[in-house]
Amino acid sequence: QVQVLESGGGLVQAVGCLRLSCTASGPPLANYDMGWFRQAPGKEREGVSCINWRGDTTYYADSVKGRFTISRDDAKNTLYLQMYSLKPEDTAMYYCAAAVCQSTNMGTPWDRYRGQGTQVTVSS
Repeated sequence: QVQVLESGGGLVQAVGCLRLSCTASGPPLANYDMGWFRQAPGKEREGVSCINWRGDTTYYADSVKGRFTISRDDAKNTLYLQMYSLKPEDTAMYYCAAAVCQSTNMGTPWDRYRGQGTQVTVSS
């Protein structure tokens, strides 16, 4: 059974930075396109960023473009999301999941390969 675990969330002031990590037991991350999603209370889920399994295609939502960077280290079986210039509107639960990744959009998260999330709170 796959277990996906995110870490790195926390409380940070606006314009600060955080790096989220995601790792998995079971089938390795290297087998999949992977993405980061977020959901704030009362808001719809948002696909934040994704990277394909080869690592040569990425996608970023307009809301984070230029501030967030996704990467993967398959040797460490880890997916990252480096977040800079954080804003209060970035406050949400962030989780990683397998998801189809194209340069212009990302698919929906696969429930069989996703974590429970890590909370990011940005204070003004």
